[in-house]
Amino acid sequence: MGVEFLKGHGTENDFVVLPDPDGVLDLTESRVRALCDRQRGLGADGVLRVVRPDFGPWFMDYRNADGSIAEMCGNGVRVFARYLVEAELVPAGEFTIGTRAGERHVITHSDGTVTVDMGRAQVTGTGTATVDGRAFSGVAVDVGNPHLGCVTDVPVAELDLHVPPGHDPVLFPHGVNVEFVNVLGDGALRMRVHERGVGETRSCGTGTVAAVASWLYGTGRRVGKATVDVLGGQVSVVIEEETATLTGPAVLLARGELDQAWWDAL
Repeated sequence: MGVEFLKGHGTENDFVVLPDPDGVLDLTESRVRALCDRQRGLGADGVLRVVRPDFGPWFMDYRNADGSIAEMCGNGVRVFARYLVEAELVPAGEFTIGTRAGERHVITHSDGTVTVDMGRAQVTGTGTATVDGRAFSGVAVDVGNPHLGCVTDVPVAELDLHVPPGHDPVLFPHGVNVEFVNVLGDGALRMRVHERGVGETRSCGTGTVAAVASWLYGTGRRVGKATVDVLGGQVSVVIEEETATLTGPAVLLARGELDQAWWDAL
């Protein structure tokens, strides 16, 4: 028997799902990097390990593609929730998932979308990101992990995000996810994102929340809602005083077993 896996995505932000209810898998950095490698592995933006703790809800042990541990992933939570329901580990509807950023309440819908209570989107200051020597003013937003949302008139399609945008290491000592946002209309945004430890991704759930919070902050509002177009599709975000919600699709597309010898060699 090899190591069971599934592959899924949320607006094309893709993940390897590793069911590990008893917490026996030794998920090393090298194994994560190999799994996420698009030439020598399955290819993914991150790994979601499914763990059943002694107490509390199912826990999402999320790792970035470079093997680093991350606090939270909005698209990952949706895929994680979809897996729990399809594996009949929880009933469809409303339930809670544990993450390093705290518990997240989710609702699965019959159309395949999932709504996630993302917790409070907290504006913590302002900063600047640089791309190709060009500076972009941004709003620092904590969504359980750090973000810098940069609303700009520069078409985001023109930006080169092959390398990490420059940022203030004092403001973000552990790195930052950077969102570049165009306003398409009131309540309609377009975003590209560079995720720390991953690179540019087709989507970022916490990033879409940060993008909407940044846009609202720039208009003098603290609450509101918007659709966000990302490279992988569209999601809906609602920002309230004490929490935010994210709704979008979650897709499981493959399952199988990793070769045990390949796993052991890593």
